Amino acid sequence: MGYSKKDLKELKDFYQNQLLNDTIPFWFPRSVDTEFGGYLLMRDEEGGLIDDDKAVWIQGRAAWLLSTLYNTIEPKQEWLDNAKSGIDFLKNHCFDADGQMFFHVTRDGKPIRKRRYFFSETFAVIAMSAYAKATGDNSIAHNARQLFEKCIEYSKTPGLLQAKFTATRPLKGIGVPMIMINTAQQLRENIGDPRCNEWIDKWIDEIETYFVKDDIQCVMEQVAPDGSIVDHIDGRTLNPGHAIEGAWFILHEAKYRNNDPRLIALGCKMLDYMWERGWDKEYGGILYFRDVYDKPVQEYWQDMKFWWPHNESIIATLLAYTLTGDMKYAKWHKMVHDYSYDKFHDKENGEWFGYLHRDGSIAQTAKGNLFKGPFHLPRQEWYCMTLLNEHLEEN
Repeated sequence: MGYSKKDLKELKDFYQNQLLNDTIPFWFPRSVDTEFGGYLLMRDEEGGLIDDDKAVWIQGRAAWLLSTLYNTIEPKQEWLDNAKSGIDFLKNHCFDADGQMFFHVTRDGKPIRKRRYFFSETFAVIAMSAYAKATGDNSIAHNARQLFEKCIEYSKTPGLLQAKFTATRPLKGIGVPMIMINTAQQLRENIGDPRCNEWIDKWIDEIETYFVKDDIQCVMEQVAPDGSIVDHIDGRTLNPGHAIEGAWFILHEAKYRNNDPRLIALGCKMLDYMWERGWDKEYGGILYFRDVYDKPVQEYWQDMKFWWPHNESIIATLLAYTLTGDMKYAKWHKMVHDYSYDKFHDKENGEWFGYLHRDGSIAQTAKGNLFKGPFHLPRQEWYCMTLLNEHLEEN
């Protein structure tokens, strides 16, 4: 069974209601730090603060979210003012003297930790581009484009950032090209940049060439520089949710390019491969890690259910369905939607728990920490609401 027009309208209304009346009110305005700027996002199930440190990733993500709500739903001054708090905190406290961004800072912006990759920068790019669109601030738009240029340099220049591993067994991960696809998409769609299409093509080609394995129907998380599978634990470990997130970035690009059939086929293939690898046929939900050859996985959280792969799978399956009309994707979307809103959603306090045991019981009750905040869930609800609205208008 597929979705009727009435079903899709009800689904659109559901996502809109969850976003505006459940998810966003959990975080804002209480998370805005009126003393030091930015956001206090490490919170328990009721919204109480459990730590006042700030993850730079999530400062950028929250500023992107608030700016995007302002740009696409309603120009609420509160959303714009709160977005500015995050943008100012990023600019004033989150860049080291060498230009690289921090990962973890104190409440007042003193540095605690840097990491060996540049995802803080990518989230700052999308935040600045969305805020520049909201305000028309050309200086912020310039900052976003400059930082995007720095991200390109980091992505194409081995050794520019400190390596995590020695050169004994080189690996490259899917994370950089997939995150850069989305970063470029957000930059292009918010303020425009003539470099984006060419680079998006390059990153999609990199994923297709090196990470998508048709012979074993898989999307690898890490490969050797030539794309071969490294038969050690790190090389064999798959992250189904990550690959499915990459699949919907490619499907989004297909939609942007007037339903490009090659990109639809690639994105759907990636989704197909990793749904089969990741969906837990016994308990439901997306397993966190799998081994490409079904050997034991090293990480002890390998069979847990984390919130964000379910957000990405909800988007990917709905996008695949609206692009193809294939009933399989409607069925998968209903499966992951129903599982997620049954198991993760906190119906009493709002928002989602982040971490479940394999059987769907809650592993711990934090709603926010260094990695979880107002991003994957509200992005999913916003994206699905917007997608369905467009789909219903076109059909």
